Amino acid sequence: MTITIIGVALENRLETAIEFQKILTDFGCEIRTRIGLHPSKEQVCLNRGIVLLEVDGDAELLKLELSKYWKIQIMEFD
Repeated sequence: MTITIIGVALENRLETAIEFQKILTDFGCEIRTRIGLHPSKEQVCLNRGIVLLEVDGDAELLKLELSKYWKIQIMEFD
């Protein structure tokens, strides 16, 4: 079984959150873990971040869908 880690760079977090969440919901059965990281300064939440997704099994459709809108990086483990 292949485990895939997908890193997604979100530049306009506030503006793209709804579309991003819709895609994650559509692929909810394939996503095992989701970790969101965004830099912040004192009392300021910046409008960019990185989301790491651990995907179980075939991740080709999810990778294709995410890459339409955002920069992604992929690591695969057997």
